[in-house]
Amino acid sequence: MGGAVARIYTRTGDDGTTGLVGGQRVPKDSTLIEACGSLDELNAHIGVVRSCGLPDNVNTMLQNIQSDLFTIGTQIATPEESNIKTRSISDEEVVNLEHEIDALENTLPPLRQFILPGGSSAASALHLARTVARRAERRCVTLSRSGKIDPRVLRYLNRLSDLCFLLARYANQNQSVPELHPSTRLG
Repeated sequence: MGGAVARIYTRTGDDGTTGLVGGQRVPKDSTLIEACGSLDELNAHIGVVRSCGLPDNVNTMLQNIQSDLFTIGTQIATPEESNIKTRSISDEEVVNLEHEIDALENTLPPLRQFILPGGSSAASALHLARTVARRAERRCVTLSRSGKIDPRVLRYLNRLSDLCFLLARYANQNQSVPELHPSTRLG
């Protein structure tokens, strides 16, 4: 078991800065921290999804995605000049998402029109995770213009939002919850 974490508050962020891997301090509202914060929020949303009672294979997939998101956050928060070696997201992780997408598409009816986000608790949580994934992707695109972002990060996040969409459809199908379309009006 790892060493104990020092107390949760340090007061070092009281001046509006936060530390990167290696100790460099940056403003909490920097594009870098916005990207890291969106990734952290996405990871938390996926944690909520995992509490919704999905099949074991989906839960395992989502746990692996959470680990990948942690890797991406660490990769982004480690300045190149620090010479600290961190694991990077690989082409293999992007391909794994593509395989999951392909497998899910083969189990779902073809999508012929837009659907409204929602349905079962799991599907609703997955739709929310999808939108946060898109925001994290946008924040990383912004960061890529001013700094260095591995292009695999952008590909990974793009595939992840697609996967969350398909998982939401799968969750509804798995629980026999019909998909609703924007043209569906009640009352």
